[in-house]
Amino acid sequence: MFTGIIEEVGAIESALKRVDGMGLVVKAPVLFPGLKLGDSLAVNGACLTVTRKALPASLFFDVSKETLSRTVLGKLHPGDLVNLEPALTLNKLLGGHLVSGHIDGLAVLTAINPVGEMMEMTFEVPESLAEMMIEKGSVALDGISLTIASLHQTAFTVAVIPHTLKQTTLGCKKIGDRLNLETDMIGKYVKRFISTSEKGKKGALSMAFLAEHGFLG
Repeated sequence: MFTGIIEEVGAIESALKRVDGMGLVVKAPVLFPGLKLGDSLAVNGACLTVTRKALPASLFFDVSKETLSRTVLGKLHPGDLVNLEPALTLNKLLGGHLVSGHIDGLAVLTAINPVGEMMEMTFEVPESLAEMMIEKGSVALDGISLTIASLHQTAFTVAVIPHTLKQTTLGCKKIGDRLNLETDMIGKYVKRFISTSEKGKKGALSMAFLAEHGFLG
């Protein structure tokens, strides 16, 4: 489990495709001393397991075919920067939101609009993922916890403050880039519960029921 608060921007040392997936090596001098074998680390939002360490600051990961199929990790090259966050502990502040590290799909950056020192970024997503979002709700992009400023059928916009632009990889993104997307896990559970309820008995919880009783505005 993670929070979406990035603690280091690491650099890819190697990304070697294999029959069973990919071997990934990340240079992370800040987090390296505190991580041990078997620890979880979110790399651009995807939860990976540290399989080996090498001085001075190299972390090794095995990336499965499933993870490659759902993320942009397979497109990484040596020198690329990645957002890193170690797993949440019980004595750690939950500064962002609950992030599982399981990527739901990809978001494509379609617009960048400066607003003072901040940056509004618009992303296109499949409608099936947009259905699990709400305005002012949370979303994780490449592991970064962000708030949805506006939402449409297949797109959403986030307002990124200067600190986030400097401390993550968002500041170097360009139009057309694809980012790992994880929707709020609460929304996924609610959607699943409603979809199964609608197939059940008459009077079960449904979108129509919620609307009728004023829960959908």
